[in-house]
Amino acid sequence: MMLSYGGWLLVLGIMGAANLIIARLPQAKDLIGKMAPYQGWFGVASVFYGFWEVVQCVLNMGLMAVKPPFGLVFWVLFLANGLLQVALGILLGVGVAKTFVKDPGAVDKMDRTVLKLAPFQGILGLLAIAVAIGFIVVDVVFLS
Repeated sequence: MMLSYGGWLLVLGIMGAANLIIARLPQAKDLIGKMAPYQGWFGVASVFYGFWEVVQCVLNMGLMAVKPPFGLVFWVLFLANGLLQVALGILLGVGVAKTFVKDPGAVDKMDRTVLKLAPFQGILGLLAIAVAIGFIVVDVVFLS
């Protein structure tokens, strides 16, 4: 389960930090370019799943008391995962989401939200990659 959390967040983080990654590794442009047509759908799915994970995280705060080092680390990663999925999902999926929304006020709110988050897209992408690596490490260290 942790590998799936880590895998999804890793892909989302790579799409979020694509400009930073391509600036450092120009050869990654082709691989990231193959994911680009699907980033809107990844984003929309991530928003909904991220909200669900945040709700689950709040409802399962008791996880922090289970196996003290593991429970706390997992809960923090779980919360960060949900929040990063929501933020990156909004940034990446706003184009697809606008096709489903007909209310001009809602579209305006989406645009304002994206304008507030856009300066942090690269940082959010790098944080998502770090949290994804954290999930994979926790899976290997604690669950193996």
